[in-house]
Amino acid sequence: MKQHRGSGLVAGVDVGGTNIEVGLVNADHEVVDRAKASTPTEGPDAVLSTIADLVGSLEHRPAAVGVGIPGVVHDGEVLTVPNLENWHERVAIDDDLGDRLDLPVALGNDVNVGLRGEWRAGAARDVANVLGVWLGTGIGGALILDGAFFSGSRGAAGEIGHVVVREGGALCGCGRRGCVEAYAGRRSMETTAQAMVDAGRETRLFEIRDEVGKTKVTSKVWKKALESGDDLATSLFDTAVETLGVAIGSTLNLLDLDLVVIGGGLAEKLGGALADRIADAAAPWVLQPNPDREFVVSALGDDAGIVGAADLGRALLAQR
Repeated sequence: MKQHRGSGLVAGVDVGGTNIEVGLVNADHEVVDRAKASTPTEGPDAVLSTIADLVGSLEHRPAAVGVGIPGVVHDGEVLTVPNLENWHERVAIDDDLGDRLDLPVALGNDVNVGLRGEWRAGAARDVANVLGVWLGTGIGGALILDGAFFSGSRGAAGEIGHVVVREGGALCGCGRRGCVEAYAGRRSMETTAQAMVDAGRETRLFEIRDEVGKTKVTSKVWKKALESGDDLATSLFDTAVETLGVAIGSTLNLLDLDLVVIGGGLAEKLGGALADRIADAAAPWVLQPNPDREFVVSALGDDAGIVGAADLGRALLAQR
């Protein structure tokens, strides 16, 4: 990494359950350099080391770093991280990573920063009331209310993946039963598919996974399985969409929002048709329909989290 700081450049870090992606973002919210690595499974220290290495590999030294991580974030600490392995304690990422890099570091929930990216430069630009729903290893959510991001009293607002839709239902990675994520998160769907194969059902999901050289049933694998008409994949995905519809419809009844942005790997692979399906699934559960309300997929794709995290880092610089 060149030691001089690129003019107006901030690094955005998007930590996912599968990969960590880092980008160097300019003042126009454009990603001008990037790096990527698999997410370590050994715990927080390994994740932070990987982030530091990725930031260090960028062409220019950024002025600051913003990080989006899949968990509940409050006052610079990660309180709960259900979808990263061996991460059981609270970690003050902003201080720890800041010391490793000798740079200012801002921390946010991954979907909050993803929606922030869409609000700055994508599908949610200038919209006042928005729900972001990110479909990945788990199911994440974020809220913009009256033109401002809303994270709640302890940073846990918007966690639509852990809205309980079936009392006593499927076991979720958070330890509770019946959460949306237990039916619609990729990790949960893969676990269910494997259990059904063990019970005698047939599917090509795992063959496709091996054919494309993946170790997990990724969004790309789901897309190929769905396109091939795989019965089990189709059934599990139908359940995921129906479950998301219940949770999103109920959220719209509570908050009466203008826009729902669907992001994450599945949204990128399946496109606008997925947003339309989720809109149709939510419609029966909405008390007061709004003909102006839209369901759209993320316009920035994988870059939403990078752009939003960088914007969070840029906001921290502006406060100094």
